[in-house]
Amino acid sequence: MNTQAIRDKFASLYGEAGTLYTSPGRINLIGEHTDYNGAFVFPGAIDKAMVAEIRPNGTDRIHAFALDLGESAEFGLKEEDAPQQSWARYIFGVCREIQKRGGKIAGFDTVFAGDVPLGAGMSSSAALESTFAFALDDLFSLGLTKWDMAKIGQATEHNYCGVKCGIMDQFASVFGKAGKLLRLDCKSFEYEEHPFDPKGYRLLLVDSCVKHELASSAYNKRRESCERVVATLAKRYPEVKFLRDASFAQLEEVKNEVSEEDYKRAAYVIGEVERVLAVCEALDKGDYTTVGEKMYETHHGMSKLYEVSCEELDFLNDLAREFGVTGSRVMGGGFGGCTINLLKEELHDSFIAEVKKRYEAKYGIQPKFYDVVISDGARRL
Repeated sequence: MNTQAIRDKFASLYGEAGTLYTSPGRINLIGEHTDYNGAFVFPGAIDKAMVAEIRPNGTDRIHAFALDLGESAEFGLKEEDAPQQSWARYIFGVCREIQKRGGKIAGFDTVFAGDVPLGAGMSSSAALESTFAFALDDLFSLGLTKWDMAKIGQATEHNYCGVKCGIMDQFASVFGKAGKLLRLDCKSFEYEEHPFDPKGYRLLLVDSCVKHELASSAYNKRRESCERVVATLAKRYPEVKFLRDASFAQLEEVKNEVSEEDYKRAAYVIGEVERVLAVCEALDKGDYTTVGEKMYETHHGMSKLYEVSCEELDFLNDLAREFGVTGSRVMGGGFGGCTINLLKEELHDSFIAEVKKRYEAKYGIQPKFYDVVISDGARRL
C-alpha cells in the first residue's frame, strides 16, 4: 500500500518522523475448523497489510490516529486507561499484554492504515496486533520471539476484544514468508513451510458480501459435537484426545453411539485432517490439480457435513466448478464471507465477469474480488 499518506499525516500531527512497520493479513488454503480439533491449519501471509508509523514520545501516553477512519485516541498504559474505540483497544491490548510479560514500554505517537479488507476473513485485526507487537519489540528492545508476538496478539483478542480466537491468524501474520504456506500443528505448535509458487495460476478471493447471524452460536455447537465424539471414542481409545487423533475406522465403530449430526461433524474433521496432509504433499510436487480437487472436497464437507456454508457460498462454489476453476471453497468459519479460488491465469478476467453477472442477477448484490499473493510477515519497512 502507499505509505505516503501515513507519513504526511504523522508529520502534520507529530512533527518529526517515526519508523514504519507492517504486518499482513492472511489466507488459509485448507484446514478449516481443524484448529480446535488439535489438527493442522495451512495459512499464508498475503500482500495486503497494516502499516504504522511509530515514534516514542518520552511520556507514558499513547497518541494514535486511525487514518482509514479519520479518528484519534489517547490513552495511558494502565489497565484502567482502556480506550473506548474498538480499534484503539487492539493497540492498548498489545501494550498491556507486553507489560504483563514483563516488557518495559513507554508512550508513543502513531498513525496507521491498511488495505486488508474488513470483514472479508483476511484477519485485519491480527495484522494490526502483529504490526504493533513487532514494532514495540523493535523500538523498546524487548527481545520478544515471533511466538511471543503471535501469543500477545491472540491474548489481546481474548482479553481486550472479546474474541476467543485460535492462534492461526497471528501466527501467519508474524511468521509469513513470500512463496511459502505454513502448515501449523495446532496441538504441538510445530510448523513446516511448503512451497506455494503457482506459475500460471492466480489466487482469487470472491467476497459474497453476506454474513449470516448464525456464526457464533453455530461455531459453539460444532465444537461441542466434536467434543462429544472425542469423549465417546476415548472410552475405547484412551489415546484419542482430539478428533485429529481418530481414524475413519474408529469413527465407524462408534457410529451407533453418537447422534447422526455429531457423526457428520466428526467425519468432516477427520477428512479435513487427511486433506491438509494431501495438499502439502501435492504442493511439494507442484501438483496444483490435486490441490484444487481437495479444495472442492473441503467445500463439499463444510456445506453438507459440517453445515457451515450458506446458499450464496454454495452458488459461488458451483459457479467456479462449472467455469473450470481448478479449486474453490468457502474460507473461514462459514455462513458468509469469501470463497478462495485457485484458477488458471487465462480464466481470471472472464471468471470475474461471469460471477459479477450471475451473482448479481440471483442475489441483487455485487460481489467483491481480491487477488492475493503469498508474502512476507511482520517487518520494519
